[in-house]
Amino acid sequence: MNERLHSVLAQRGIRPETLAEACEVDPKTVGRWLGGRVPHPRHRFRAAEFLRAEEAFLWPDLRSQAGRPTGGPGTELVGIHQNRASVPRETWLTLLREARRQIDVLVFSGTFFAQSNPRVAEMLAERAADGVLVRLCFGDPGGRAAAVRGREEGIGDALAAKIRASLTYYRPLGPGNSCEVRLHDTTLYSSLFRYDDDLLVNPHVFGQPASANPLFHLRRVEPADWFDHYVQSFEAVWARSRPWRPDQEGSPAHGQD
Repeated sequence: MNERLHSVLAQRGIRPETLAEACEVDPKTVGRWLGGRVPHPRHRFRAAEFLRAEEAFLWPDLRSQAGRPTGGPGTELVGIHQNRASVPRETWLTLLREARRQIDVLVFSGTFFAQSNPRVAEMLAERAADGVLVRLCFGDPGGRAAAVRGREEGIGDALAAKIRASLTYYRPLGPGNSCEVRLHDTTLYSSLFRYDDDLLVNPHVFGQPASANPLFHLRRVEPADWFDHYVQSFEAVWARSRPWRPDQEGSPAHGQD
């Protein structure tokens, strides 16, 4: 059974018959898709476009069925969204639920990450309890980088306020080896969201909020040039960041240059 296709249809409130009409196929054909059959390429494209989802998300086994990629780093790119706001909520939820090894998030405020999923802290705690390494890195609301970014976006101190508001969602996450929240005071060129071998990269554009900028979906293959390049960026910022505790959310960063 294709649980992802079932889930997206349910979340969109779309009947299988409606999808069949959009793809110009018999409803029984959509029933076979829901049962696990992979559609022809032209039907996959139409279905993904109609459902506003990525083909690679709806049919994640496609890449393994096609064999090991033989191209350059571009083979890691499995999807592009015009902006972060257009990424379906179900994509974020499914990637979080299906992570088995690690979840890494690098943002300034990441307000949408919690507001679009009120159970985000609970879900992250569940993943951590199952042995998933969870690392969340937010901008320091009292740091220089957040102040500069706020001025560049024309929102001034509002960015620092957004960071503080976002952090309140993560108060239930206690410190531990499997779940950690830190604050960074670095220039952020991209927001990063890693779920095992899937990485969502949200580049920043001067003067524009991250939600208005494109988002690239990478999946790690060999050679993992792009994927590893961004992962190294996360690790560099993480190493320079400091642990966050709810009682210190407004204090400035220490020991950074």
